[in-house]
Amino acid sequence: MSSQDEPFQAAAPEPAASSADDGMTWWYRWLCRIAGVIGGVSCAFAGLWNCVTINPLNIAAGVWMMLNAFVLFLCEAPFCCQFIEFANAVSARADRLRSWQKAAFYCGMAVFPIVLSLTLTTLFGNAIAFATGVLYGLSALGKKGDAIAYARIHQQQKQMDEEKLTGALEGQA
Repeated sequence: MSSQDEPFQAAAPEPAASSADDGMTWWYRWLCRIAGVIGGVSCAFAGLWNCVTINPLNIAAGVWMMLNAFVLFLCEAPFCCQFIEFANAVSARADRLRSWQKAAFYCGMAVFPIVLSLTLTTLFGNAIAFATGVLYGLSALGKKGDAIAYARIHQQQKQMDEEKLTGALEGQA
């Protein structure tokens, strides 16, 4: 390890610290990571296939898709990029992002090649990368409440509406 890596190691949070405050369960976190890796693989293959053409927009979309694959591997599975020195630092920074930030980043990253060149290859190649962003977006919404709590809130709201209505009718009389 070089002296340049020491600030990154000091700034990198512990995995338990980042997982405690985002509210994601362990299995959902793994689901998001696996979807990110599969999305990276699909982007890489579809991007390579997209580059085998003479249309410059298809080539640009294919290169962007391969860049998406690299970023997905770097953020979600840094062990796939062991030959890159800064892979762990980038992964640590990506882990510190909130779920909605990851969702916006991944979905935006997946939509751009589709805007460049709308073909089946770009649609299917970016579908899983976009789905990864959707999974992170759903985790940003938070846990679903239980039915009892919702029923209690609805009951209280109904009582308050009835009290307002009776108060308004008494004020008219």
